[in-house]
Amino acid sequence: MAKEVYIPKLGQTVEEVMIVDFLVENGQKVSEGDEIMEVETDKAVFGIEANAGGYVHFGPYKLKDVVPILTVIAVIGKEGEVFSAQPNPVAEVSSKKEKTSHPQEEEEELEDHDSDFFSQDGERICISPRARKMAKEKKVDITKVIATGAHGNRIVEKDILSFIQEQLKITPLAKKMAEEHRIDISTIHPASMSGKITKDDVQAVIEKDAISEQASMPAILDEHKIDGIRKIISERMHASSQITAPVTLLMDVDVSRLVELRETLKRECVSLKAPGYNEIFAKVCALALKQFPYMNARMTDHTIQQIQDINIGVAVDTERGLLVPVIKNVNQKSIYQVTSEFQHDVDMIRESRVAPEILQDGTFTITNLGSFDVRAFTPIINLPETAILGLGKIEPRVVAVDNGVFVRKMMTISLTFDHRVVDGAPAARFLQFIKNKLESLSREVLES
Repeated sequence: MAKEVYIPKLGQTVEEVMIVDFLVENGQKVSEGDEIMEVETDKAVFGIEANAGGYVHFGPYKLKDVVPILTVIAVIGKEGEVFSAQPNPVAEVSSKKEKTSHPQEEEEELEDHDSDFFSQDGERICISPRARKMAKEKKVDITKVIATGAHGNRIVEKDILSFIQEQLKITPLAKKMAEEHRIDISTIHPASMSGKITKDDVQAVIEKDAISEQASMPAILDEHKIDGIRKIISERMHASSQITAPVTLLMDVDVSRLVELRETLKRECVSLKAPGYNEIFAKVCALALKQFPYMNARMTDHTIQQIQDINIGVAVDTERGLLVPVIKNVNQKSIYQVTSEFQHDVDMIRESRVAPEILQDGTFTITNLGSFDVRAFTPIINLPETAILGLGKIEPRVVAVDNGVFVRKMMTISLTFDHRVVDGAPAARFLQFIKNKLESLSREVLES
């Protein structure tokens, strides 16, 4: 007699699988334990083993077919036989599987067997654990439920829901209202003696939920419309989080030399504005982007484009919101040119006289929250750029240097990059280059 092979239970919540490969030909001779096909759940791919030796005869299934668990998908018998088994979700667990199953899996299989019952006409029916749980909670007589799973031999969760809805008396309008507001009609108590749920019953539930929701809402102090710059910032930040695959790297930097150099530049600058930390970082980042051009890039629908110009935007906090003036071709300018241009743009922004071209064509962005005592954070990429550098506070920390322990001026920098464009190791090399340049910074580098 041919032995039936069925899709076994592959997890507590798995209801069906997809056939992804046939590992043997139809009619081929197999031994017990040989894998004959592979199926895929929402989590993994599993092999289905032959539960007997003989010739395998597959059922009427093909690649990519989705079938319920416990469905008979093949029989193993004599060479001249053909697949003739009736779809039956309840099959005998093979002795080999019993030996290799984990205790938890055996408990789940027994749980499914215990859920079998006989309907009035003597036909054996199976019910999934989730369907059985719902039936118990809703006090549903499962012998009266019509099964749709496994070719009509297995009750699944949707069968219980359908049965409940059929048993409830509800007007068409009330049913439509309940569906629109996602209300479980089994929780609605009809007001009329007939027991029929009307639109008034559904409306009462809607109003009750609204009152309950409003009661739990905190008191609103102020409210204003999202428009102007705030609307643009909101849309761009949301788009960045949805489109990119952001990863953030953190690195501690000894900026003692940087702090000393900036103090020297401040003392020397009489007629010129002294460079700030943002301008110095812009200059160092320009060197890094020239050394690692894959970071000065953007992604289109089908390509990754490396940009020739190195245009660095620096985020500025204003009363109107966050604005990012862009310093063009930073690699071709000295620190004094970068400072003059950036300070001019900031003055224009704060006087609300910003020209659109000031905020365009950036290829890399710097954002600084150090003045707010923020040590490290995860900045959001400014599309269509590939990366953004976050600057934390400069603070004295006790660190180990060579064979001694010293107090040094330290800073944490945060690089968020788009993993679709660049991988972790290349991005880390870029950040490490910035760290090394800052720790060995000279005025010759800045003035070049």
